[in-house]
Amino acid sequence: MATWAYLGLQDAASPLMEQLIFFHDHIMLILTLIVTFVGYIMSTLFFNKFVNRYMLENQPIEVIWTSVPALILTFIALPSLRLLYLLDEVNSPSLTLKTIGHQWYWSYEYSDFLHMEFDSYMIPSNELQEPDFRLLDVDNRTVLPMNTQIRVLISAADVIHSWTIPSMGVKADAIPGRLNQLSFLINRPGLFFGQCSEICGANHSFMPIVIESVSSNSFLNWISLYSSD
Repeated sequence: MATWAYLGLQDAASPLMEQLIFFHDHIMLILTLIVTFVGYIMSTLFFNKFVNRYMLENQPIEVIWTSVPALILTFIALPSLRLLYLLDEVNSPSLTLKTIGHQWYWSYEYSDFLHMEFDSYMIPSNELQEPDFRLLDVDNRTVLPMNTQIRVLISAADVIHSWTIPSMGVKADAIPGRLNQLSFLINRPGLFFGQCSEICGANHSFMPIVIESVSSNSFLNWISLYSSD
C-alpha cells in the first residue's frame, strides 16, 4: 500500500499492474529523451550567433519534424492499445465476485456459492486495533484466492461509485442500473487496499476496499467456515 510521501506507483500484485508499470516506464523514457533533446536545442539558441533572416522554407527539415513526432506517437499508441484490450479481456474466470456500492459501504456476493454475501464497513477510528490502518481497514475483508482468474461484477444501489484497487491495476465505475465487469489475477498473498474513486457524497472518503489474498486451500476453508456460520 502507499504511505505518506510515497510518490511512485504501488508494487504490482497482478499481471495487469505489471503491464501498467512497464507502460509507464516506457512513456517516461520517451518523455525524458524528448525533454532532453528539446532542452538542448533551446539552450543552443542562446549561445550561437547564426542568423538567417532570408530563409523562407526548408523542406527536409519540415519533413523531419513532421515524421519524427508521428513515429514517436506510433511507439506510444501501439503499446497503449495492446494494454487497453488486455485490461478489458475476461479470460474464463474461475470465480465470480459481485460488489455493490452503497452510501457509504460495499456489499459483496460470491455468486458461485450459496448464501455467501456480506457488507463491508470501514472500522471507526475509536474501534481500531493495534495493527489496523486508519480509514482503510474494514470489518469484513474480501477474501480471494491467488493465482486464480477472478471476475468482478460491479454495480451501485444509489449513486455512482468506483471500485478501485491500485496495486492490482483495476478500476471500474459502479453505476446504478448498470453492470460493469473487470477481471484480474492476484499473483501474491497479502492485503491490498483500495478506496472509492468517485465522489459519491459526504462520506465518500470512508468506504475503503480490502482484498485479502490467500492460497486456494485457505480460501476453501474460509468459504466452508463462513457457510457453516
